Amino acid sequence: MAVNDDYILELLVNAGMISQTDAASAKAQATQRGVAVADVLIQNGLVSSEDILQEMANETGTEFLPVIDHVEQDAIDLLQKEQVRRYHILPLSRHGNVVRVAISDPLDFGTLDSLRHILKLDVEPVIVPQPEINKTIARFYGELDESVDSLMNSYGDLGLDVKDPNSENLDTGGKEAEGDAPIIKMVYGIIMDAYRLKASDIHLEPLEKRFRLRYRMDGVLQEMRDPPKRLQSTILSRIKIMANISIAEKRLPQDGRISIALQDGSSVDLRVSTVPTVHGESIVMRILDKTGLQLGLPQLGFFADDQATMERILGLPDGIFLVTGPTGSGKSTTLYACLNSLNKPDRKLITVEDPVEYEVPGMNQVQVNEDAGMTFAAALRSMLRQAPNIIMVGEIRDAETANIAINASLTGHLVFSTLHTNDAPTAVTRLIDIGVKPFLVSSSIRAVMAQRLIRKVCAKCAQPYTPSDIELRALNLNSTQIAEASFKHGHGCDTCRGSGYKGRSGIFEIFVVDDELRTLINDQAGISAIRQRARDLGMRTLREDGIRKVVAGVTTPEEVISATTGDKD
Repeated sequence: MAVNDDYILELLVNAGMISQTDAASAKAQATQRGVAVADVLIQNGLVSSEDILQEMANETGTEFLPVIDHVEQDAIDLLQKEQVRRYHILPLSRHGNVVRVAISDPLDFGTLDSLRHILKLDVEPVIVPQPEINKTIARFYGELDESVDSLMNSYGDLGLDVKDPNSENLDTGGKEAEGDAPIIKMVYGIIMDAYRLKASDIHLEPLEKRFRLRYRMDGVLQEMRDPPKRLQSTILSRIKIMANISIAEKRLPQDGRISIALQDGSSVDLRVSTVPTVHGESIVMRILDKTGLQLGLPQLGFFADDQATMERILGLPDGIFLVTGPTGSGKSTTLYACLNSLNKPDRKLITVEDPVEYEVPGMNQVQVNEDAGMTFAAALRSMLRQAPNIIMVGEIRDAETANIAINASLTGHLVFSTLHTNDAPTAVTRLIDIGVKPFLVSSSIRAVMAQRLIRKVCAKCAQPYTPSDIELRALNLNSTQIAEASFKHGHGCDTCRGSGYKGRSGIFEIFVVDDELRTLINDQAGISAIRQRARDLGMRTLREDGIRKVVAGVTTPEEVISATTGDKD
């Protein structure tokens, strides 16, 4: 029961069910033992869980059902198993635009608001004991043994062989006291559940009355079952210990890393970031998925013609290839895929990164450390004396780094890097703006690729469908494209957790520099003239590449439109 402890005590005292002395004693015991007040009251025999729920029902004017005796199949069909698992609720019946939902905490407004958003219907809460809800869920949806609650007691449901979290062999900051075991298991459960669901980030966010847990899956944040608010500080301290950062420092941001060993010899690696907020420290854990490092060009989402263009670029002996896009658009994954295709015994590859997130066999990787004077520019100067064939610079941030990278490309090196621009042609003007001479830009840049990530239609629940007229107009499809299209969307299933999407793919804008473009760049022509020449050479915009993937049934018009709203073409 996740109801506020003070609310429970006030409610029961006002109802005459317990005395002020009982309330004070229960609160002291709950604080000492780190449990909920309701648990103490029930264990001491002062009230039952049904008594508490009945009083909450009386106070809030909500119906109370000690036993669920009837559930309509139409209501069950409204939510997927994963959604029921996430919120620990059960739809009971539907009448018009109103759905009656069994919930153990009628004051959990976050869950109720999420259900209204998902169902697009009004939600009427019905108070039911959580064990009764769980039992009925198991009857209609199957056993829900993958929740964070069950992970506190067992790793067996994960489908993963995790080493003992108390093992001294793990990078967790050493052994903890026996009394910390439930918290250790809960934190490991949160991490391993996210890993199993292929989430990219774990967000633990202290709010005023809740400790919110969200996973980012396929680029979209999804709320999970919140850990108890009373355990907030304990959970945060446990994560900071695992990440080897100071648990005493709560006023400044901190960064760390966590590595969890699996029995098969592999590991789950996470990058941890903490930021102080009004209600406590917010923690984000980025799951570093090493499987993405082994992706080939086809797995990134290139169609055959773009893949051929990329292979020609990668076959060049020198010059600069830039990947542009906002944070989280997959630039690093693309660069690593390119480097993997070039990582041969007869070539020397050196990278300079901030930070080095993935260690790749066969590459010499340099970590930026500005406090020690190892900046991007300083690292680049040293790298050139190592006689590399191929260089990767994590990001071009200033004129000094850009000029050294360009000089490296002009002396026979193939250089890869990233830049923050919205489209590919704008990278040219961006380099000139930060202080690189136009003739150096024109002579060194071989190609620039802008990219975005879009969600793919779930293969398991994909169905043909006809887009609306609004979607067709937004994509500017001609009659031939519409006639040849294979439009698909997902209706939602357990595999995709009801979203209709599973996995992500890239959409790309590849800007290849030819002699006429070099002249335009050298003459400092406007970006419009440069873009028009690139279009004449066959460059597709991000929107146009997205349209190809919609027509092929890879994604939906909604995804492409949202990812390319700034694409004027």
